[in-house]
Amino acid sequence: MFELKLILAAMVYAFVFGALARAFLPGPDPMPVWLTTAIGFGGTLIGSAIVFAIEGRHARSTTWFGIASILSAVGLLLLYRRFVQKRPLWGKDMYRFPDRGFGVEHQRERLRKVGIDPDQIGRGQPFGAPLPGVAVPRPGAPTHDDPGDPTENPAHYLGLLEVLHDSGVLDDTEYNDARTRLIEKLR
Repeated sequence: MFELKLILAAMVYAFVFGALARAFLPGPDPMPVWLTTAIGFGGTLIGSAIVFAIEGRHARSTTWFGIASILSAVGLLLLYRRFVQKRPLWGKDMYRFPDRGFGVEHQRERLRKVGIDPDQIGRGQPFGAPLPGVAVPRPGAPTHDDPGDPTENPAHYLGLLEVLHDSGVLDDTEYNDARTRLIEKLR
């Protein structure tokens, strides 16, 4: 029973260290849970070996084991990205969704099913450029922040005043004054 608890604890620690390694590196890392755990387990073995090599057999500081394990898992993830996924480790292309690797094709298919093109992930738009499918307002067109001239659509403006009055934003006097001003502009 003790051995089973020890194995389960090691698997949980390995998964956490693998997940932390994935969180430390920018860019998407689609991979199955078993691979995240394997990277964390490999990082734990390498990190522990480094701490034992530096401090000797009687090393007692668990903090150094944790730090070395996470840094080793980050190193393994970098190696996975470079040699398995064939991705750059820096630059703008590190943010792109990978083309190969364990579980990547499955994740790409899932993204396509929900309407997301995986090849567009990580492609930075130039600053200020409109996103595809987003309507760009005409210059001078009224926006939600600028309702425009209320005399162009007085029924809409009166409806907005009523909503503000009913919700308690405008009291009776403010509502009547705004309505009177609009009616005077229409004459």
